Amino acid sequence: MAKKRDIMEMKSATITSKGQIAIPKDIRDISGFKEGNKIAILAFEDRIEIRPMKQFQKKLQNALASEKSLAKDWLSKEDEKAWKNL
Repeated sequence: MAKKRDIMEMKSATITSKGQIAIPKDIRDISGFKEGNKIAILAFEDRIEIRPMKQFQKKLQNALASEKSLAKDWLSKEDEKAWKNL
């Protein structure tokens, strides 16, 4: 079961004509966002979440490593031929 997260604080921002927003300083301080850090923007049907990219870096590294190791075993010429017309 997913852990429920409570809202710590809510602020508003205005979207510019270029689609930009400013994250208020007190929210950046709570969330640990620092100037120059990369962020991940997650789009859901009913909301958008902004998270520090460092939360995803390890997961992405593991996924890429797994994909490369699986590709060595599964992406043979025989596999490509077998899956070609599906």
